[in-house]
Amino acid sequence: MEATLPAVAEELLKEIKKAFQETSHIPDALLLALKFVFGSSAVAALDLVDQHSVTRLVSPSGRAVYQVLGSSGSLYTCYASCHFCTCPAFAFSVLRNNSLVVSGLPWPRVGLCC
Repeated sequence: MEATLPAVAEELLKEIKKAFQETSHIPDALLLALKFVFGSSAVAALDLVDQHSVTRLVSPSGRAVYQVLGSSGSLYTCYASCHFCTCPAFAFSVLRNNSLVVSGLPWPRVGLCC
């Protein structure tokens, strides 16, 4: 069975969610895997989460968006359903290259670009 990078990333995120729900802790091995899959931006994203800078907003219809308070103090909105973020890193890395795929993964992953 051949695994693609997006499938591996999604499975890793599921494992992290499960581990956190069960123990309120993410094992070091999963954090290391997260950094391996997403690169150095994973550390910055985790810092934003640790600082409570990510807020999930859900509309009455059930659609979710994420607001991220970036390290610059600006508020950005990540639309995971359509792979778009209002932050400059997304614009530079994705829109400039006219591609929604960076390093084999669809963007944005919340906090990975802000």
